[in-house]
Amino acid sequence: MKEKSTSEKSERILDAAEELFARHGYDGVTMRQIAAKAEVDVALASYHFGKKVDLFHAVFNRRAELLSASRQEVLLASKEQASGGTQTLEQIIEAFLLPLKLAQESRDPGWRNYLAMVAYVMASPVWNEVLMPNVYDKRVTEFIDALKAALPHAKEEDIHWCYHYMSGALALTLAQTGRIDRLSGGKCKSSDFDAAYNRMIPFVAAGFRKVCGLDS
Repeated sequence: MKEKSTSEKSERILDAAEELFARHGYDGVTMRQIAAKAEVDVALASYHFGKKVDLFHAVFNRRAELLSASRQEVLLASKEQASGGTQTLEQIIEAFLLPLKLAQESRDPGWRNYLAMVAYVMASPVWNEVLMPNVYDKRVTEFIDALKAALPHAKEEDIHWCYHYMSGALALTLAQTGRIDRLSGGKCKSSDFDAAYNRMIPFVAAGFRKVCGLDS
């Protein structure tokens, strides 16, 4: 019973930190604020996770492998279903985005906070270098290879730039800043990942084709 209670408190700390880091970033959050939101003593939070930087790493890594592995599974599944074994651009982009869409739609509200935190890390020159290589960057090669197969005559640098643009669009969408809500007068909602997902696939695919010389 004691072990279960300790585990539950650890999860509460992680959940609270995840929400606060997603909303305020690393520098805008204190261990005391995290402990207060988790309804535990600050000493307990420090006991379980150490310094704030260690907790930040723990929060980021908690869901990273699950999400990255899900992307790989979708990519491999679409390859098996592809005609002649070569995926279309749309299939590759969908494999990149679909696990994120499913995470957003899950019953676990923590996924929304986590994906906003991922967007924060992706846009940070400091945290990007520290955290992204551990899990996410290791799987990028799989997507780049799939894109090369779908775009056999494209320059490699063009493929990397297009992947970079896709990642940037994704990061801004995941951040859910609310800016599109204001600019559109409420016609678009930054929280509506379905709407973003359905438009992003054809938008990104068209960009790849244009830059890589298939639409000239």
